[in-house]
Amino acid sequence: MSRPPTFAPPPCARARMLRTARGDFAVLDAAPRTGAHSTALLLPGYTGSKEDFIALLEPLADAGFRVVSVDGRGQYETEGTDRQESYAQAELARDVLAQAAALTGPDGATATGAIHLLGHSLGGQIARAAVLLDTSPFRSLTLMSSGPAEIAPAQQKKAQLLSDALTRWSMADVWQAMRALDPPEDADTGDGEDLRRRWMRHHPAQLIATGAQLSAEPDRVAELAALPLPVHVVSGETDDVWPVPLLDDMARRLGARRTVIEGAEHSPNTARPDMTAAALVSFWNSL
Repeated sequence: MSRPPTFAPPPCARARMLRTARGDFAVLDAAPRTGAHSTALLLPGYTGSKEDFIALLEPLADAGFRVVSVDGRGQYETEGTDRQESYAQAELARDVLAQAAALTGPDGATATGAIHLLGHSLGGQIARAAVLLDTSPFRSLTLMSSGPAEIAPAQQKKAQLLSDALTRWSMADVWQAMRALDPPEDADTGDGEDLRRRWMRHHPAQLIATGAQLSAEPDRVAELAALPLPVHVVSGETDDVWPVPLLDDMARRLGARRTVIEGAEHSPNTARPDMTAAALVSFWNSL
């Protein structure tokens, strides 16, 4: 679970609903003081939310990017359903394409093909599925701490345990059990209350469905490598969800830029936001 330093957006950002052809999505929309030269669309990971990128918003906006971080279907402040089929990966990928469409054109103000798509962890695999459906809205793809196929065996066991718990217990009961195992000592300034509130607003069906996806995702690196889209693979120095050597190999297979964020683990976006933002800006500007 990514633990943002705060849930309060910086002055450059506003919380709003992004209206799309596939429904409304809660976003944080950050803009530079002067006009943006391109847009970044950021997708959070499993159990995460748009706030996972909150420490990146200001440095990316200061570099001239409009930055839109989004709660996916059934995540935190975006509505969902109680049907697991609503969260099939293809459905979530089509949501991303709808979000990109809503950010493009006269009302969205972003030029066609000018969106830099970034996904963290689960969000990376959803982003990959989206560009495999349609690359046209995107200028680049960044996979942050998101591997080529299924998560590590130990993580698969955790996802299954969580799924089993969610079918038997309330969200509040599951939260208490998780906190007993993993106290939020480095959580937000609300002593974990913001994290608890976010957890309580996730749809259990979304967590069960996406946890199963992470545990069974096929290797689609060859398909991605065949696309004419620049790719950036970013991770921390260590990662217990996908081993870092696996991410190194994925970057090689993709012919992608590779960045390792010193001192970070699975969530460089919250652990080392300034270094992470600098790496993103360098990649995006190089294009």
